[in-house]
Formats: sequence, structure tokens, C-alpha cells
Amino acid sequence: MGQGYEKLQRCCESCRNGIPFAPKLALILGSGLGDYAENFPIEGEIPYQEIEGFPVSTVPGHRGRFVFAHIGQVPVVMMQGRVHYYEGYPMDDVVLPIRLMRKMGAEVLFLTNAAGGVNYEFQAGDFMMITDQISSFVPSPLIGPNSEELGPRFPDMSQIYDRDLQEVLRDTAKNLGITLREGTYIQLTGPNFETPHEVKMCRILGADAVGMSTACEAVAANHMGMKICGISCISNLACGMTEQPLSHQEVQEAADRVAPLFRQLVTESIQAMFR
Repeated sequence: MGQGYEKLQRCCESCRNGIPFAPKLALILGSGLGDYAENFPIEGEIPYQEIEGFPVSTVPGHRGRFVFAHIGQVPVVMMQGRVHYYEGYPMDDVVLPIRLMRKMGAEVLFLTNAAGGVNYEFQAGDFMMITDQISSFVPSPLIGPNSEELGPRFPDMSQIYDRDLQEVLRDTAKNLGITLREGTYIQLTGPNFETPHEVKMCRILGADAVGMSTACEAVAANHMGMKICGISCISNLACGMTEQPLSHQEVQEAADRVAPLFRQLVTESIQAMFR
């Protein structure tokens, strides 16, 4: 049993009494969805600071707590404030929240984020369903001694994003009249935005959107046997595609503009997944 698994066990024990129910779905609230949890009766919350050894998000707009609520009839744990590799945490800590939510009982992971559009057909404000990913530019969360309690040493990655869940997202978006693009997400380390030639590299590799989170979380969740789906809010076109310099404020403002549609798409999709 590795040190990472022992730390996970301590976190489980530390927050056990604050968990009001066993969630079926874990939802990570990306930029633009920070206040999503406030739309539902909150049945429990666990601030990260109260969990022994747990990393705390330092990014503006990212609150640091787990929130428990029912979305329709679905018991959900929401991660309000994710942890990023660029904040200086080891990758084991970055994906610790994913592993903890799996231990709480979640079988499905719904990832959301704000991302830069790499595909020239995308526009700011678009939604992209993630169909595949490139995580080769950040350390794998599976490096080091493997804990068989979490998953196999060499997990298959041929279908990280579940096809059935993708179909649910497509159908829900269609029923709501929301255009849902599809594509491959690439994670770079950040915190600096990409250079024009780095964006060009991402495009050559086949990426449609670029960001600083998500892919490593999906690797850890897949390792633990979770079903995964994800949606990126295209908050801006990546560096070099327009004359506009990039800023975190621009990303946050763009995500906030389309937040009502994003909330609707996420809410209806979650309920449709468990019908």
C-alpha cells in the first residue's frame, strides 16, 4: 500500500461524518459554474480545510469545499474549487479529490472546465463535449507505486470518456436547442497561457481545446473504474488566433456570460443519465 493510498484513507476517515449520503455522481465545477451548487438545497458541505492533509485551491473564483445535493433524484457530490498542478501541488494531491469522491460512492465523474479554443471553427461561448484527451504534457497521476486497491498497474485508456454518457449529452443538448461541439482536450501545465506556436503544436497534435486541468483527473478516475464525461466552455480563442491578449479575467467573464446555458445543460444531462 503506497503513501498516496494511506493519505486517501486518512482523508476518507477525516470527512466520514460530514457525508450525508452516498453520491452516485461527482461533479467538478469549472470556471463559470462556481455558484452552481447554490441552485439546489444543500444537504451537506465539507470545507477542504477540515479534511486532514487535503490540498486547498488558491485560484480566484474557486471556492474550496465539497457540496452535497440532489439534482432531481440524483445524489451528487460537487467539487466547488478544483486543485491545479500549477499551484505547486504534487500530482497525487491534484487528483486526490477525484479518488476521495470515488471512495464516497460516486460511480460517474462529470468534468467541466473553461478552455481555450484551438479549433478555428470554435467561438468564445461554445460548449465542447470532450470525446478524447491528450495528457502527455503533465505527469501521470499513476506514476509511482501502484495501489491495487485503486486500480490496475497498466489501465486501458482507449475509451476514457464513456460513449453512453456522450450520447446522453448529445441528446440533452439537442432537446435544449444548445449547440454542442465535440473534440479532443489537451492539458498543459499552466499557469502561463500558451504561446502562438504552442497553440499551433496543440492543433497539429489533434487538439480542439486547451486548458490547465481535467485530463489528469480523468486518468485517475478511469484508473478507478469510473464512468466519465466532460464539457469544456470555450471561453476564448487560444493565443495567436486573434489579436486579443489573454487574461484570467477574460476567461472568467466569458464563462460567466454563458453560465445560465451551461447550468441548464449540466442539470438536464445529470438527470437524464439516471433515468
